[in-house]
Amino acid sequence: MTIKEIFDTMSYGPAPESPSEAQAWLARHAQGFGHFIDGAFTAPEALFESRNPASGAVLAQVSQGSPASVDAAVAAATRAQPKWARLAPHKRAQYLYALARLVQKHARLLAVLETMDNGKPIRESRDIDLPLVARHFSYHAGLAQLAPTELPDLEPLGVCGAIIPWNFPLLMLAWKVAPALAAGNTVVLKPAEYTPLTALLFAEISLEAGLPKGVLNIVTGDGDTGAALVDHPGVAKIAFTGSTAVGKTIRRATAGSGKALTLELGGKSPYIVFDDADLDSAVEGLVDAIWFNGGQVCCAGSRLLVQEGVADRFHAKLKRRMDGLRIGDPLDKCIDVGAVVDPVQLATITRMVDASEGEKYTADTPLPQGCFYPPTLITGLSAASPLMQEEIFGPVLVSMTFRTPTEAVDLANNTRYGLAATVWTENVNLALDIAPKLRAGVVWINGTNMFDAAAGFGGVRESGFGREGGWEGLHAYLRPKGKAAALKPVTAIPAPKSALVEGLDRTAKLFIGGKQARPDGGYSKAVYSPRGALLGHIGLGNRKDIRNAVEAAHAAKGWGRASAHNRAQILFYIAENLSARADEFAARIKAQTGTSGASEVEAAIARLFTYAAWADKFDGAVKSVPIRGVALAMNEACGVIAALCPDEAPLLGLVSVMAPAIAMGNTCVLVPSQAFPLSATDFYQVLETSDLPSGVVNIVTGAHDELAKPLAGHMDVDAVWSFSSADVSQIIEAESASNLKRTWVNHGRARDWQAPAAEGRAFLRHATEVKTVWVPYGE
Repeated sequence: MTIKEIFDTMSYGPAPESPSEAQAWLARHAQGFGHFIDGAFTAPEALFESRNPASGAVLAQVSQGSPASVDAAVAAATRAQPKWARLAPHKRAQYLYALARLVQKHARLLAVLETMDNGKPIRESRDIDLPLVARHFSYHAGLAQLAPTELPDLEPLGVCGAIIPWNFPLLMLAWKVAPALAAGNTVVLKPAEYTPLTALLFAEISLEAGLPKGVLNIVTGDGDTGAALVDHPGVAKIAFTGSTAVGKTIRRATAGSGKALTLELGGKSPYIVFDDADLDSAVEGLVDAIWFNGGQVCCAGSRLLVQEGVADRFHAKLKRRMDGLRIGDPLDKCIDVGAVVDPVQLATITRMVDASEGEKYTADTPLPQGCFYPPTLITGLSAASPLMQEEIFGPVLVSMTFRTPTEAVDLANNTRYGLAATVWTENVNLALDIAPKLRAGVVWINGTNMFDAAAGFGGVRESGFGREGGWEGLHAYLRPKGKAAALKPVTAIPAPKSALVEGLDRTAKLFIGGKQARPDGGYSKAVYSPRGALLGHIGLGNRKDIRNAVEAAHAAKGWGRASAHNRAQILFYIAENLSARADEFAARIKAQTGTSGASEVEAAIARLFTYAAWADKFDGAVKSVPIRGVALAMNEACGVIAALCPDEAPLLGLVSVMAPAIAMGNTCVLVPSQAFPLSATDFYQVLETSDLPSGVVNIVTGAHDELAKPLAGHMDVDAVWSFSSADVSQIIEAESASNLKRTWVNHGRARDWQAPAAEGRAFLRHATEVKTVWVPYGE
């Protein structure tokens, strides 16, 4: 294109970025890389090609990591971790600050190499990715400085394994490495097979920062390398970003191992446009939402929901804007949409779109030869259409209309995912009404793809669990100090040869939907005292009873909309009614266990007061993000929490689990102490007289090892906790992969239920999800 043609058409002329410095760096390594282990590169071995997706050219040969490579990296990280953890907070902060400054100093080289390896436009890697990478290391330098004084009861996990995807190779590295190092952990990182080069360059840069050897290790390779890292017994935590399918596999693989796990997975994020929105701004936001990084973004606004009255006008504006998008060489600074990362991904996108129904519109813009796919809009789909439900991970937008705000919320939540959502409206009341109703970890109002190290990012449902960024993200790399003792199994008193039977026969029923219910199976079990007295019978719940209890818990979802003050009042009322029957409950505990129950009852009353107090005081936060606006970190209820209560504390254990859950607005299904269940069946009489709405608390008695699987596998349960003395942690974690519900299990470790550590913020964090709502303001 000549200068005259540019002036005549006013179109953008080419503005290519030179790849020479990146090519020179590759040449210095002879286009061949080993792993980065213990502060040095290993000799290249079992090489595979890393290609430029825009041109198909081979950039470098990279080593395929073997189990031996992973062993060596974990061993180096293990050796380095104790010394790294013992460093003064200021020293760790200095290293992280140095990494931030060096990223800034090498930003242009990193951006060019990222674009060459990934295919994203240079404007995105230069202006978005690299500043955020530096921001994450700088922010976490501050957390490294403050964490020991702000979180004095927590310590690092140990060696953290990080597995990152190919869509944001360097940014995902920062999201994983910065908090892990700030918390005092060491890291073994596996970059994506398609895009390993910027991770290797970062490793080299870490030497310039003086990072001690072994603190950061990078092993390249494919999924087999990642699996070896996940399975390694020396790894204390796995942090994974990638597909939901692989996330489920990792959840099953780590089940019962005791490894901490955070998953940031796929999405099918709704982009909701109301009829009062600034349509031109919404179109520009949508371009950013779905065609940023070629749509290869987990939180891409790939599902457009537009109000019926403006749908035709909005689609017309959108099509005109699509026609103006420029596709081509990602190193050209005038390009809007770059290359798809690999021919395999291109084939997947093509196959999914070709198989879809609906009206397809392709941007009327030249398409280069090679690994490129045109911006595409598909309209006329139904909510059940495959492309409205399945993640495409490409520059493809699907659309449907809605009439009312209620319908918009229903359509938005009609997905198995829950990563992000966008709301466009000029009515701030409507926006702030819709945002809490959306099942998503992040909600953007009148904007999209806003990220910052201070604001937690992550999903719910099958978009994974855990947050990255902010204090909430740092918690995922810490654990309580010390190691709890092994939990001894607590067994029921066996039937005596000659039972002592006194008084009327009593069979305690289940408690479901605010009513006492007979167990579906029709079976019951006798409960005896240590002296052989028959105390009564309890019903043995089964899978159908669990189903009924979960349905009742869902029917009580209005509890989450009740004011925190109202929830607090009811918890106080429960404590009041329990106090009135304190002697009776103490006697029941003594009859079951043989030991005095007075202190346990008193502790249970105090614990109800604790969570009544917390109900309206576990506050969110306004995050200090670099926009003209606010990012609100809101603590929201998880939903339905199922819990296996402690065996050794029949009343206090149940209260300690129930109270934080309902204080935060959850409903729950509780399986009480298997050995001493009668305290729970007496306690539901207290609930019946305390104005607690039906279905908020449901109690199913029975064997923990039989009820753990249906609870953890239930698709309508949002979180499962287990403090059981039965060996069920592995079952719960494995079954939870069905819908990637959150789990909190004890792995056979004891907890002192009378101690301060058995209540407070840890329980509240597990009872809530952090939703980040971004609200920009100004004209």
